[in-house]
Amino acid sequence: MDTRTALLAAAAALLVAGAVGAVAAPDALTDPRATDEPPGRIDVAGATVAPGEVRGETAELRLGTDLRHRGGPVENVTVRHRAIGSESGLLVDETTVEVGDVDAEGERTVNGTVTVEREGGYRIETVVFADGQRREQQTTRVAGVAALTPDYADTQVGFTDGSVWPTVAVSVAEAGDGTATLSASVSVTNRGDEASDDIDLRLYLRQAESNVIAAEATETVGTVRPGRTDTVTATVEVPDGYNYYIDAALFDDDVLVDETQGVANLNPRETITANETVRDVAFSVEDFERDDVGGDGADGARREGGDGASADATPGFGPLAALVALVVAALAARRRR
Repeated sequence: MDTRTALLAAAAALLVAGAVGAVAAPDALTDPRATDEPPGRIDVAGATVAPGEVRGETAELRLGTDLRHRGGPVENVTVRHRAIGSESGLLVDETTVEVGDVDAEGERTVNGTVTVEREGGYRIETVVFADGQRREQQTTRVAGVAALTPDYADTQVGFTDGSVWPTVAVSVAEAGDGTATLSASVSVTNRGDEASDDIDLRLYLRQAESNVIAAEATETVGTVRPGRTDTVTATVEVPDGYNYYIDAALFDDDVLVDETQGVANLNPRETITANETVRDVAFSVEDFERDDVGGDGADGARREGGDGASADATPGFGPLAALVALVVAALAARRRR
């Protein structure tokens, strides 16, 4: 066999061996660059902040972080949130959310919460870690936390604010014997989307010049339909001839939720309006004494001569003193004899 024939035989043998190997192991001829996934990448696509539970001094902020994943799997992903005071720069609260391994491409939302004081503004710093390494960071600024309404005072019923229709309307139901019976009608409106629960309406009538509470009343504001206005009426009795401020307040489970003021002018010479400085006029405290104050006591009995003697009797010797004097005089005369 010559050299040329030997080379052709060897080449044929190699082709047969390659064909057999390809059939036996098809992956052996695959380009490794076509199967390797690109390195996994994860970043922040967006962030949202929403109010959660609002208490008297603190408020909960609900944080939503949108994570975008591309490429191969990313292991041990965590999201850390820090709330930092805008003015002080101090750390107020911190929370970490465990996400775990991320292998599906696309976006997902990771939720977390921080608790801050209702006063001041904050800077929310969100950092994404993968296997303990910082991958992405997002900063969100929050202000106006103090304007959030606490949950215990969250009611949509308040006093009606109209330019013509009065919030507090007062009329005289009855008058006589130095007193006047007033009927105060107060308008309330439900500004919410659902019917309201029962709340309390409390009224104080203050004499304008002295701030003395002349009368008070409490009424229940029943269910008010969404967007509707109802009127609640209370009746009080006060001394006539005076002017009064009518302080009205709405309470939900003893929590003050709204307040307003009206006036009642019963003095024809002086008139007042809400939030106005007034001049001094004649004022008699006796007109505002409560029924349970005073009464006949020991001092009154003494003033009226409760011991049987006249209150204006002239002081001097009584009958007993005169008898003693006669006895002494008789003994003295006998001794001289």
